[in-house]
Amino acid sequence: MVESPSVNMPSTTPLAPASPLTALAAVSRAVASARLVALGPAARLVFRGREAAIGPAGEAFGVALPREACRFNAAGGRFAFWLGPDEWLLLAPGAEPAPLFAAIEAATTGLPHSLVDVSARSTGIEVAGEKAAFVLNQGNPLDLSLGAFPVGMCTRTIFHKAEIVLVRHAPDVFHIDVWRSFAPYVWELLEDARRELA
Repeated sequence: MVESPSVNMPSTTPLAPASPLTALAAVSRAVASARLVALGPAARLVFRGREAAIGPAGEAFGVALPREACRFNAAGGRFAFWLGPDEWLLLAPGAEPAPLFAAIEAATTGLPHSLVDVSARSTGIEVAGEKAAFVLNQGNPLDLSLGAFPVGMCTRTIFHKAEIVLVRHAPDVFHIDVWRSFAPYVWELLEDARRELA
């Protein structure tokens, strides 16, 4: 890691371009046991930092950055996902990234860290219902039982050939964060996995 702060300033454009899932979500079948929802725009920042910067970054974002592997913290509708020993994905649904970016940069001035606005890079999908884990396991090899992947867990993983961040918010509610270019591919494969449940 570079020892001096690095800055990748966010653009001043709104949150993100139109969702790549709008058309697909509009014609999605209703399957109560495994619902698919295209999530709205959100500010997404990737923070990497040394020990001294972690606390101030979390305070500025409004959510303490989790220190336990593969876990997330939430407060005020915002989320901090642990992605690695010194890497977190900060997610603020419905928020503009620029003010958050500025606040974190101000709080960590002079401390070794990097902060990158990736709001336009990814989009979110919710998979919810009693068969949500079953549907996800059609393209993901993880054990998604509650004992192995409990509520509050998150991890970088794959869905078929797409890299995703998978999060469990509740026993039957998962969120996927996926690069926009892969989002239609992931959505259509989730639809295929739900077909036998319709």
